[in-house]
Amino acid sequence: MTSLKSALQRRLGGFLSEPIDGMPEAAVVVAPSTLEEAAEILATASEHSIPVLVWGGGTHQGLGGRVHPAVVLSTARLDAIVDWQPEDLTVVVEAGVRVADLEDRLAGGGQSAVLPEVRGNTTVGGVVAAGVSGFRRLRYGPTRDRMLEVELVTGDGRIVRGGGRVVKNVTGYDLPRLAAGSFGSLGLIGRVCLKLWPLSEAQRTVTLAKPQPDYGYRPLAVIEERDQVRVYLAGTSAEIEARTAELGGNHEEGLQWPGPLDGSVRLSLRVAPRLLRRAVEQIPASWPYQALPGVGEIRIGVQGFESEICVELRRWAESHGGALVLTEASQPVYESFDAWGTPPAGMELQRRVVARFDPDRVVNPGRLPGGL
Repeated sequence: MTSLKSALQRRLGGFLSEPIDGMPEAAVVVAPSTLEEAAEILATASEHSIPVLVWGGGTHQGLGGRVHPAVVLSTARLDAIVDWQPEDLTVVVEAGVRVADLEDRLAGGGQSAVLPEVRGNTTVGGVVAAGVSGFRRLRYGPTRDRMLEVELVTGDGRIVRGGGRVVKNVTGYDLPRLAAGSFGSLGLIGRVCLKLWPLSEAQRTVTLAKPQPDYGYRPLAVIEERDQVRVYLAGTSAEIEARTAELGGNHEEGLQWPGPLDGSVRLSLRVAPRLLRRAVEQIPASWPYQALPGVGEIRIGVQGFESEICVELRRWAESHGGALVLTEASQPVYESFDAWGTPPAGMELQRRVVARFDPDRVVNPGRLPGGL
């Protein structure tokens, strides 16, 4: 490791940075300030087959297989809001922009990028790379649907762009959708253009005692927990009053989002929305969860890993076309329980696509299903 570290320091000395808490052990940490610098770093890594882990805020590093990097590439210096066009409802940002900072800035103009509500140090690049969406997916769809343009630095050091900031001008392959959920397998997601939504006049959280067969017309989000259900409403004041009266229950002004689930082990149970109720029935009575009707995801947090239960829960999910995904755990859990489960049928096609962008497979190797 010492000789490798010395060699990397000589080659990448102009981009070196200090380690960040939570990062895995690596020979060096680099933090480019531009996409051109990132391209130089990845071209060097590809030339010498050096594994690189991309690091944003670290909040989605629990997703996917474990990466054992020689280089950690931090996006901390790629942190510019490049172009905000309020009238066009678009914003262009670099990968390292924190979601909390972006949403605070947009809120000042009465707009939102509808990115995940539980934020911490989460970055825009991390959200896109992990393909995660917030609770408001029920109304606004997944994050990938709001990506208009993306600029990537490929694993072999090319800068490529796909999509377009004006929807009618978009041609060619849908690179933004391909990048969403790619976990760095196509390279570094350096810059994205996102579609924005105006903030509603009124917002309210209604709490019910138990699940309902129908939550009314277009709620912003619904979160079912073991002891309560939260229904999130947004619209005009008159609309909110009418929907609150229909639902009953208690209510608070504003959107009272729950924090992340506690637990040393976190899982995401994913099924078709019509199977959500049956999926909840498979979860042990002592396990806390957040179920998302209309979306088909159940987020689970538990203290300690119970192998037999998780194996059976995964078997049930996969037999119904779903999945049980590990999103946070200790290293021994990842070694005994695959993060993704059974690889999808299209793995060979996925390998061919990845090879076009990262032919030497240096960026986040092993992160995708099947160890890709």
